[in-house]
Amino acid sequence: MINFLKLRRAYINLRLNSSLTTYTRVIERPGLWMSEEEKKILLQDLKTVVQTMSVGDLDYGVLNGNSETLNQVVVTVIYDKESQKPFAFNALTLMSCLIRGKPETVVHLGLVVVDPNYRAKGLSWVLYGLTTFLLFFKNAFRPVWISNVTQVPSVLGNVAEGFDKVFPNPLLKTRRSYDHLVLGREIMTKHRAVFGVGTEAEFDEEHFVIKNSYTGGSDNLKKTFDQTAKHRNQIFNHFCQEQLDYVRGDDILQLGQMNMKTYYQYMIHTIPKDSFLTIIYKMVFTLIELSFIPVVQWFTVDQQMGVLRPRTKKVR
Repeated sequence: MINFLKLRRAYINLRLNSSLTTYTRVIERPGLWMSEEEKKILLQDLKTVVQTMSVGDLDYGVLNGNSETLNQVVVTVIYDKESQKPFAFNALTLMSCLIRGKPETVVHLGLVVVDPNYRAKGLSWVLYGLTTFLLFFKNAFRPVWISNVTQVPSVLGNVAEGFDKVFPNPLLKTRRSYDHLVLGREIMTKHRAVFGVGTEAEFDEEHFVIKNSYTGGSDNLKKTFDQTAKHRNQIFNHFCQEQLDYVRGDDILQLGQMNMKTYYQYMIHTIPKDSFLTIIYKMVFTLIELSFIPVVQWFTVDQQMGVLRPRTKKVR
């Protein structure tokens, strides 16, 4: 069940069955509330999955284990029910940005690692959609900006198909907006460490290509084009091959939004039927906790309201 503190201090701590043989944990900002022992166990679970990839050590983002990073991440880990062994995870990072003069939290889709023995198991809906969907729901269905950095055609395609207003998106040939440009510049200026890109990497603002990207901790993730997972739609494969220099080590920065349009697509077309009711169940109880219960508390005049306070006018 989603465990919430009160109102704006709420953190997601969710466990649900993602299939008949697997279960998933979604943990928001573990550095702010988990015990030291719990954080060590979580970090070890992530490193266990990384070891199955045979790519060597990765030392950036959530994997470096520092408290500041753990304060800003949302981790999704998938476990095998029988063995209790973790075999896949996605670590999102919540980045503070400014857009049109207002603070905006951008959700970086982050590092996705899957044990090769568990690939093609139909769990992409968990790794690429579940956590952003939960954050969107928690944000009262207000649009949530997302970012993604990749050189893998299948990942590029999944993001382009799964979110709205995505740039670059070769399938819809979307144009770069002012908001895309501003957010792209700010992310590349302030948040390179989130996705393991060194200071020497160059950002092509026209095509949103990060040149010489694998120099800031993500070095061991560099691939040739032949080594990357391909998308079923050849448009994405051709796009990556044309835009990226795999010898140098380039990435594409994608920006998009989770909004009502993508929420509808996720609920109807992406979530498996055996998990759909589970999500609905969690949503209903979360809605009761965040909406119905505060209203009842508000009108209970003979008791203290805790963090709830009436709106007051500002004195000028």
